[in-house]
Amino acid sequence: MIRRIAIAVFSFALCLTPFLTRAAQEPVISGLHEICIGTTDLLPQISYWEQLGYRVGPIGELTAAQAQALYGVNSKVRAVRLLHQDSDHGLIRLWQWEKPVNEGLGLARLIQPGSRWTSTLTRDVMSLYNHAEAARRAGKPIHVVTPQWSEIYKLAQSEPFIGDIVGVRELIVLQPLVRHMFFQRFGYDAPKYGKINEAAKFRTSHTTHNGLVYACDDVETPKFYSDVLGLKLTQYEKLNTYESLDEGSRNLYDIKPGESYYGSTIDDPRAGATPDTAVSGRVLLRRIPLALKQENLIERSRPGSLGYSLYTYRVADIAAYHAKVKASKATMVTDVMKNEFGESSFGFRAPDGHSWALVGR
Repeated sequence: MIRRIAIAVFSFALCLTPFLTRAAQEPVISGLHEICIGTTDLLPQISYWEQLGYRVGPIGELTAAQAQALYGVNSKVRAVRLLHQDSDHGLIRLWQWEKPVNEGLGLARLIQPGSRWTSTLTRDVMSLYNHAEAARRAGKPIHVVTPQWSEIYKLAQSEPFIGDIVGVRELIVLQPLVRHMFFQRFGYDAPKYGKINEAAKFRTSHTTHNGLVYACDDVETPKFYSDVLGLKLTQYEKLNTYESLDEGSRNLYDIKPGESYYGSTIDDPRAGATPDTAVSGRVLLRRIPLALKQENLIERSRPGSLGYSLYTYRVADIAAYHAKVKASKATMVTDVMKNEFGESSFGFRAPDGHSWALVGR
């Protein structure tokens, strides 16, 4: 009898294994799903992102009334989701607004309150820099920061000119609708942090991490993303001053003497802290103290704005997430409704003031 029970329990466990494994591999929330970019013409943006290895996926639209209900924008919108190889995160959603609400962030500083940006792994950062410089010299609206050296993981270094130098070269390219940091690795690998499309013109990955800048003095603000959304807070409120930053970071972020920010990082729940365990899809939060009195551009990076205007996460059980967000300090929480791709979705503003949307699986 006992043997029959043991066999039955073992058989039941075997049946559950695929579901338990899938649950372990697919948490209820994972890396940042999409970067939403407003435009008045889809075709130039599609062409740009195709050079970075993206391709056209689902296409949809909302009426002005539907867009008002979900995004707070009284404008008809046509949307295209751009896919990158087999990635389920780091995707691009292009929004063609009939009536944009403003011109967006434009060439505003990377560290300006309200700023958003994306980071992408590349095989050849100098090729991208050459194109950016050509655009600058041709008089196009663009801000370029020469590729800067950075040591992300503080790994052991070899003797210069003898062994391998370990780090990254990071390039800033800001354009009216696109705010990009490109980086190339040297001397190490992070296998789960960016998969390069070798067939793309610039041999780039999907977006690996993304920035979000806000101005406030509430040190508890980053905890919304861990306590309510269930993301992993891998760095919390690290103070970065002009004096503490290396030269490369000062140049990339355009940090001036007397300026500072607090840095937090929200990650996929599966992410680790080493190159082997790091997982792409993270968001870098940058909090600017109110005493610095920087102009807040957060209204220029919300739905309806041109350029970077919304981030989304894909979640399991969107009804449960809706209840959690509605009970939190988030504001402007919409009802759950169908988005332009027919997916269950709702929008809200986080306590830091930035707009978000969650999308059901």
